[in-house]
Formats: sequence, C-alpha cells, structure tokens
Amino acid sequence: MLAGIGLARSDRAAERREEPNLVGMGTSQARPNSAGVGAGNGDGAGADEVGANLADLVRRAAAKTPDKVALRFRDDVISWQELDDRVDATAAGLRHQGLVPGDRVALLLGNTPDFVAAYFGTLRASLVAVPVNTSYTAEEVGHLLRDSGARLVVSGRAAAGVLAELTATVPNLETVVVTDTVSGADGTLSYDDLLVTGEPSQAVAGGDDLAVLMYTSGTSGRPKGAMLSHRALLANLDQTSRIEPPAVAADDVVLLVLPLFHIYGLGGGLGGVVRHGATGVLVERFDPVETLTEVRRHGVTTVVGAPTMFVAWSMLPYVGEAFETVRLAVSGAAPLPPAVHRTMLEQTGHHVFEGYGLTETAPILTTTLLSEVAKPGSIGRPIPGVELLLVDDAGAEVEEEDPGQILVRGENLFSGYWPDGHDAPGADGWFPTGDVAYADADGDLFLVERMRELVLVSGFNVYPREVEEVLATHPDIAEVAVIGIPNPYTGEAVKALVRIRNGARLGVEDVIAHAARSLARFKCPTTVQFVDTLPHSATGKVAKGQLREAQALPEAETSAG
Repeated sequence: MLAGIGLARSDRAAERREEPNLVGMGTSQARPNSAGVGAGNGDGAGADEVGANLADLVRRAAAKTPDKVALRFRDDVISWQELDDRVDATAAGLRHQGLVPGDRVALLLGNTPDFVAAYFGTLRASLVAVPVNTSYTAEEVGHLLRDSGARLVVSGRAAAGVLAELTATVPNLETVVVTDTVSGADGTLSYDDLLVTGEPSQAVAGGDDLAVLMYTSGTSGRPKGAMLSHRALLANLDQTSRIEPPAVAADDVVLLVLPLFHIYGLGGGLGGVVRHGATGVLVERFDPVETLTEVRRHGVTTVVGAPTMFVAWSMLPYVGEAFETVRLAVSGAAPLPPAVHRTMLEQTGHHVFEGYGLTETAPILTTTLLSEVAKPGSIGRPIPGVELLLVDDAGAEVEEEDPGQILVRGENLFSGYWPDGHDAPGADGWFPTGDVAYADADGDLFLVERMRELVLVSGFNVYPREVEEVLATHPDIAEVAVIGIPNPYTGEAVKALVRIRNGARLGVEDVIAHAARSLARFKCPTTVQFVDTLPHSATGKVAKGQLREAQALPEAETSAG
C-alpha cells in the first residue's frame, strides 16, 4: 500500500453502460463515499448541496452579500445582485426561445461578464452548457454543435459570421445570440433582446442531471464531450474548499484569465469565486505585462494560472512588486518547469502550488497545497474526498516509488462521454485516468506520463516527458516535444521536435548526443525535427495529437542510425 495514496484495491468490474436520463443525461447510480486520504466527512457534495443546481451558488452569494463586487471587467463593476438578476433574465429568455430542460446551449465567448451570465443562466434554466474554444475553426465549431445537438449558441461578435455560415450545415442549430450588438437581418438575436426581466427563475434540474458538456481536446481524433453533472461540479468545489490553506476564500480577489471554456478556468477559477462569493477579475487574453497591471490595479490575492503564464512572468523583473497583494498562486493544466518555480519563489516570496486534474473529474484531483513541502515537479496529494490508487497493468497496487496508472474515485467524477455515457467510471466507482505517476517516500505524487503517449521501443517503455526534461536542459533548446513514430525494427522509435533559441546554432547530432549523456540508448531520439513553432492548447500545453497526426518529414529532419 502506498502511504497517503489509497485505502482500497481496485478490482476492476465491468464498466456500466446505462442510458442517461432525459433531463440531464446524468447517472442515477449511487457512488461510494470517498473514504480515501483526506476524504473529510466523505460527503463529496456537501449535505446542503445534494440535488442542487450549480447556479444556486450565484443566488446564495447575492442573498448573502448583494452589494459586494462579484466581477470586475475592464472598467465595469458588477455586484452579486446585479449578476443574479442577469442570470435570471438569461434563464427566462432561454425558456422563451422554446428550449426545454436538457437542451444544449453552446457558449462561444471569451472571459466576459456575458459568458458568466449566459453560463449560469443556462444552468438555471435547467439546460446544458456547452463551452466552445474561441480559437476553433469553423469546421471544429461545426463538429461540436452537430455532435452536442445544441439548439442555441451565444457568441461574441467576432464569431457571428462563422456561425451564420454554419446554420446551413448544422440543422439542429435554431438560434444564434450575439453579444454587444443589435438583432440583425441575418437572423441573429442580440443578447440584450434575449433577456426577459421580471421572471425569477427556479431550476428543476440538479444533482445527477447533466450541467456541462465539456469537450476534451484528446490526443488524436475529434474532441469528445465529457458529461459533467451538477453533483460532480458541486462536489469538486466542496472538496477543494476543505483544503488548508484554501485556494479561494470569501474576501479574495481572484484573477480569471484562464479561458472559461476550459474546465480549469471554469471549475477551478470561476467555480471557486461563486462557491465562496469572492470577487473575480475577468481578463480576456493573457498578456504578461497587461495582466500584471490588472493584478496590481485590482489588488488580486489569488492567481489561478497555467505554466505559460508563470514562465512569462518569471522573465519580468518587477513581478515581485506586482505580486505584493497576492497571497496564493496555483498552477495546473501542464507541468511547471522547476526552474520557473524557483524563479517565482525568489522574486515573489511565494511558492507556485501545482495540482493535477482532468476534464472528467470536474477537474481537480491533487494539489501540493496538501504536501508538507511544495516540491518542484510534484503534483501533491489527493484532495479531500478523492481516493487515488497507483496500479500496474494487472490492476495490482505498485510498490513504493514505482510508477503506476492513476485510478481515482469520488463524487466529482463525470458520467461518461456523450451521448450514451460510454467509458464512465466502473460499477465500483473507479476511473482509470490514463496517466502514470509514482509516489515518493512522503506520499507526494509525481506525474510521469500519459499512458497513450508512452513510446514502446523494443518492448521497453519510454516516457516522453523524461526525454523532454533532459533535452530542455540544453542551453540552445527553447522548447521540445517528444512523440513516438513507427519503426520497422523496434516497433516504435523516439522523435524529438525541437525549437531552437533565437540566434543559436544546433545540429541533429548535437541533440542526440545531449540526450545520450543522460539517457539509455533506447530512450534517445533517433529522429530530430527542427521547427519554428509547436502547437499548443488553450492552456499552453503542447498539442501532441496534432504532432502525431502531421507526421511530415521536412528537410530539417534527419535520422540517426
């Protein structure tokens, strides 16, 4: 048994394939109490929130502190009562469009007050929110709209033209609502005209009903929708509220610059603000200088960020001064380079606490806030209410400090993938994450790799992250990504895609030789490709699925024998 990691073995049972209920596509299966490390009272959702609707949190904050600032956006200030009224008017307006409980509403919006009102208005109307990545192409947006069956979409003006073109190819899309504009002859409806005031709304959906259909980027193929219930989202907010020190408290001012269409920004950022009735500072686009100006201007106390943000900030000499009001900084979505962790600590006096989670877990599973020491490279320990096991290929728990697949169980888990709930947690409640980690002697977890990103060379496992970390220490390498490619002799071989620092000169043999000084031969790249840029997800993670799909071999690539 791993100290501090799990309390029960996972004898994998056959995965259930229940047909979800009509209203919310949720699951009626009773989930086991979370009795793992830090499970608290074992009631993941909180006794007062069982069966609740996520939008109830906005009403609760408005009732408690109606005049308190809920959101700041540029020069706009919105109180909790004003936000709650806007949510009510949105919910009523959506019902007046003929939508019925369980219908899907797509949100193609940046980090604006309209996103927040449209999101919670959708939930209060007992509908299902489908956040859409604002950087998606028309083809990608079309796939999400068709796959989800969304009947209505709320969009910013920038995407209105794309949506107008899609209406002909997305037969289920009936209404396009556009913010910051007037209703047009092209058939779009302005957001202001959607609103219906004077009709206080009471949700009929909640608990295990579907709240959010969150599409995951995946590593290959089309995005698929993870079905998150009200219960799962509320449970994770309750679980994280039991962390000491708390990531968000009622008197906090929280930076909301992570995209709200991403589960980390939506659940870890905005969710924490509404759960505690705190104040959120909305920022549409991350710019290191401008965002630090917002931090100072509004006295931000909690920063919910991603590694790319801290990398950029660590290079600014005045980051320490800008962080004077910050009491807590957390990072997720991808590993934070240890050197950046050290630089931020030196310049600001603050550790950047890391965590780990998935779209399918709503999202947070672990954090270094629960570790005795915030170790660089660690993802910490399971949060209260989450059980976690590390198992080998046979399903047996691994020995201490040996890597194993992460299995998790808790009230915060999703209900499977849209539309039929496939690949949901098993009948025993356990969900295989597809991630590999090990725990050190203190019980702190270290993420090794995603199982589907493992490279199998002559039967030996190669973890791309291990190779990337070695190559990243070369002074002339700015960024690197490692993937597996087919090899007729070894099954797979290691390929490195390398972005060189400006002005540097580096050859293929230099890269391979640098790897060979620290890695076994089978782990070293046999193919190196020099690139100008690497594709990234919305949170800054390298999009390896795109790299694997490309598999082009330009002139700047060569192979070692």
